[in-house]
Amino acid sequence: MNIIRKLMNPVDMTEGTPWKKIALFAVPMLLGNIAQQLYNTVDSIVVGKYIGDNALASVGSAGPIVNLLLVLYIGIGMGAGIMVSQYFGARDREELSKTIGNAIVLTAVSVLFIMVIASLITRPLLELLNTPDTIIDGCESYLLILFIGSAGLAYFNILSGLLRGLGDSVSALLYLLVSTAINIVLDVYFVASLNMGISGVAYATVIAQTVSALLCLRRLMRLKNLFDLKLSYLKYSKKHAFNIIRLGLPSGITQAIISMAMIIVQSLTNSYGELFIAANVIVMRVDGFAMLPNFSFGTAMTTYTGQNVGAKLYDRVEKGAKQGTIMALSTSAVITMIILLFGRNLMSIFTNTPELVDLSMKMMSILAIGYLAMAVTQSLSGAMRGAGDTMTPMWISLLTTVVIRVPVAYGIAYLTRTPDLPNGRKESVFISLLCSWIIGAIITAITYKKGKWKEKAVNYETASSDIAY
Repeated sequence: MNIIRKLMNPVDMTEGTPWKKIALFAVPMLLGNIAQQLYNTVDSIVVGKYIGDNALASVGSAGPIVNLLLVLYIGIGMGAGIMVSQYFGARDREELSKTIGNAIVLTAVSVLFIMVIASLITRPLLELLNTPDTIIDGCESYLLILFIGSAGLAYFNILSGLLRGLGDSVSALLYLLVSTAINIVLDVYFVASLNMGISGVAYATVIAQTVSALLCLRRLMRLKNLFDLKLSYLKYSKKHAFNIIRLGLPSGITQAIISMAMIIVQSLTNSYGELFIAANVIVMRVDGFAMLPNFSFGTAMTTYTGQNVGAKLYDRVEKGAKQGTIMALSTSAVITMIILLFGRNLMSIFTNTPELVDLSMKMMSILAIGYLAMAVTQSLSGAMRGAGDTMTPMWISLLTTVVIRVPVAYGIAYLTRTPDLPNGRKESVFISLLCSWIIGAIITAITYKKGKWKEKAVNYETASSDIAY
């Protein structure tokens, strides 16, 4: 028990060997991200096994719309996490307390906004995407339940982000494991026992996420030695709200544009029929696990950089970025080999249809090498964000997603049309994604090497002080 308490203590990344500190922070977060990914994966397995491939396609078609409407949470979480890590590194208790209070208030406002907007645009968006009539009702039901109950999702993501900004990645892991267990049990109970269908999967997810959010809030309230979580801090502050939005907005905009691009590509995916839609769901579920090391090291680099920028240890930032990227590449290489060797077994977990397994494995093989490229992109982008330079990763993401992926996907589809393939080859969807990943890694590495992110790190404190309450 004492070991667990020790692991849950915030990690000070301004001292000690960089790679050890990064690993100490990233490994629990990686395990936590695996638990997070189990939410979607278990949903897909339960739906595919107990309801069928048609329902699996319904859940998959909902994915891009979920990502689009949750961009507010992503922006607030990113902006607050960066500020928290920097104020924690600077040992500024007052500013840390006000930042956390404002993050909680901004989240409440965004939840209300999403609940209203989602109820108005969900059905029109599904129709705009040419979602097949056989799955559109299931998609709509699934989405509306998730959005109306999105407070749990919002607060878990943002509060766990605050904990990570404080250097505590273990607490979020423990709470995720609890909520994942709840999600699995409720998934099977609601769908297999109560025959609630796709709606049951959505209800299980909402309940589990709400539990994890409450556990994160409870943990934050116990960190009284680091900051104050009093009612007096739970009020709007122009300075802190502005900085949260200023730092988080680029990430939110990035996610919004990427989600819009995914929706456009989803329209192409839908044109290939329900079997390919279901295959796309399976590939994206496996892809979610393959990406976890990259996202974990990227977030670890954001916290590491933020703390060291707050402490004005800029040389230490560069040393940690190099070591963190090497660890991310090594981990990603192992994951890629596992997917290539055992991918067919992984695909079989989701469906009993051999044709669907074969199609999914074929598409997954196209993406495999791209995970190494994403290791570079996520690690170096995380370092730039932690320094306060959230604009550069945004522009790179927009370039690779909008300017490269969408035109390449539709271009290949158009050029490969035949009488037998009126919509072109299905591989266009995944080849375009691979191209965007590789080009993104090259641009990110060059941009990081130029070092303009250091100017953002130096000017962050000045920018904050220029804003009055």
